[in-house]
Amino acid sequence: MSLTTNSPGAPSHPDAILDALDPEQRDVALALAGPVCVLAGAGTGKTRAITHRIAYGVRTGAYPPTSVLAVTFTARAAGEMRTRLRDLGVVGVQARTFHAAALRQLGYFWPRIVGGAPPQILEHKAPAVAEAARRVGLSVDRVAVRDLSSEVEWAKVSLVTAEDYVTAAAADDRPPPSGFDHQSVARLITAYEDVKTERGVIDFEDVLLMLADMLGSHPHVADQVRSQYRHFVVDEFQDVSPLQHFLLDQWLGKRRELCVVGDPSQTIYSFTGATPHYLLDFTRTYRDAQVIRLVRDYRSTPQVVALANDVLRRGRVVGALELVAQRPSGPAAAFTTYDDDEAEAAGIAARAARLVAEGVRPSEIAVLYRTNAQSAAFESALSDAGVSYQVRGGQRFFTRKDVRDAVVLLRGAARSADPDQPMPEQVRDVLISAGWSHEPPTARGATRERWEAMQALVALADDLAAAAPEDAPATMATLVDELAERASAQHAPTVEGVTLASLHSAKGLEWDAVFLAGMSEGLMPISLAETDEGVAEERRLLYVGITRAREHLEISYARARNPGGRASRKRTRFLDGMWPDDGRGRGRSASGRSSRGQARSRLSGGADVALFDALREWRLTVARETDKPAYTVLGDATLAAIAELRPTTTSQLARINGIGPAKIDRYGETLIALVDGAPEGS
Repeated sequence: MSLTTNSPGAPSHPDAILDALDPEQRDVALALAGPVCVLAGAGTGKTRAITHRIAYGVRTGAYPPTSVLAVTFTARAAGEMRTRLRDLGVVGVQARTFHAAALRQLGYFWPRIVGGAPPQILEHKAPAVAEAARRVGLSVDRVAVRDLSSEVEWAKVSLVTAEDYVTAAAADDRPPPSGFDHQSVARLITAYEDVKTERGVIDFEDVLLMLADMLGSHPHVADQVRSQYRHFVVDEFQDVSPLQHFLLDQWLGKRRELCVVGDPSQTIYSFTGATPHYLLDFTRTYRDAQVIRLVRDYRSTPQVVALANDVLRRGRVVGALELVAQRPSGPAAAFTTYDDDEAEAAGIAARAARLVAEGVRPSEIAVLYRTNAQSAAFESALSDAGVSYQVRGGQRFFTRKDVRDAVVLLRGAARSADPDQPMPEQVRDVLISAGWSHEPPTARGATRERWEAMQALVALADDLAAAAPEDAPATMATLVDELAERASAQHAPTVEGVTLASLHSAKGLEWDAVFLAGMSEGLMPISLAETDEGVAEERRLLYVGITRAREHLEISYARARNPGGRASRKRTRFLDGMWPDDGRGRGRSASGRSSRGQARSRLSGGADVALFDALREWRLTVARETDKPAYTVLGDATLAAIAELRPTTTSQLARINGIGPAKIDRYGETLIALVDGAPEGS
């Protein structure tokens, strides 16, 4: 197996791999042996650190690439890890999810140990759970089936059998789902296993259980796996479940070549059985483990980092790392209170449209919320504002019929491609027949979504062509191979649209601009979080949401659900002392107006306070006349600069940030008149 590839830009010498790392990341890369625990805060470059560690180990000959198994939690993260290793000149390392790695091994050993093909995997638990409920006499609807399916999954990943369920659920202070009692759920778990057995199927948890049992019961199988994989890396270790940890123990045997990476502050999946226990107790399990902390945040501005640190500090989160921002200063986080949910959705859509107009790509903007039910209002508001969007957690990119049809066309074109025609041009020619056009359609809905999907394929072709070396240009075959690899890893190309996502599904992602919507009591923390542990996890969830933002962060909530409804909501307790203004924090109103005191805080010592107030009154009048948010006229920072510099000509106005030629044409004469009419030093 070759240890290197001819990937353009790959380091020519192993030591060059270390050049791109900061001191702590370099410590990770050099920690090649023994148990290693990397505590990595949000945005601190943990993926960079562990991929460089693997690459350095392979390139220096410390271990063969095929002896490494890197395990993470999403196919997307595994695909990114493989891409980074390839760019570092390393091939042969296995980077997979727990389930993908286990399924591959189970599929290999099953015919040898059991005989025949492995059982078919149950794609969805719901039908089997519904049948199990019928057998034990439980009356269920679609919501109850979903909740019971989640409870069955929790029991299995927690290694809780039907016989132990009642005791384990009580010990975990876990309320039974959908109003059923614990005894009924225990009977349902037994019936569910019977249904699977009769149908000859297994579920995803069974894949891990069966492989772990096979390794534990058949020493020659364990020996074969352990002779293959001798070095383990586990990402997101704070999210490991008892079942996953049990399998990891079987993979390791009594060996100690384990590197784990995690952040206790990002533990947000305990409801699925994940626990930070294994990460927090790693040094008790391995008393000589090397512990390295990554706290330099390269993702977010100091303003975002300070808010994230404050959220954890006030909650006294166990094991929290205090991040140190490495980026230049950016805009302050914005806090907005809206009258109702409709106004909140419209206001965020208007702000997103403004960011796009200022040059931020739609794919670099996200609206994050606590529950998926909140997405509908934002879908409608963004459509009304003419802003494209995509709902994360919806239909997967590569399962869309239009994408599958386009890939078939591209695969056919690759077989008869013209070697003299640039690959991106060929891709455009092919996709025109699949409904793509050079300009986006004016229509919304499915037509626009189809075009966005085709455009993502075009953009991927352009990226591949740009990254290829001049002496080996990317071809149609290159694109087809890349699409096949991405489809297997569910690593979709970027679709140009504002991302709508729940806070849970946003973990591991980042955007230039993030809107945290619906940050009110009952949603953050969710009303279902009734225990101290549950509330603490909700605080960590807010922290995850905040740290998704690179530069722009806007946090909001609505006082009422419906227009004209009773304004009974209160903003989240997690932002006590951080939300500006009136003690409980009203922040900026739905019209975009900051309180007078907050707005004046932008003024320098030489600014004219009376002129500033007059400018704000003028702006409010314009906003009401045009039925637009006040900030779309001119921002407070621009008004403060005018109050300080007192421009008397349009050329002087043009030197002020935030007022371009169009706004000078529209408001210039009025602004100069306001300056002229204000007495000096007022």
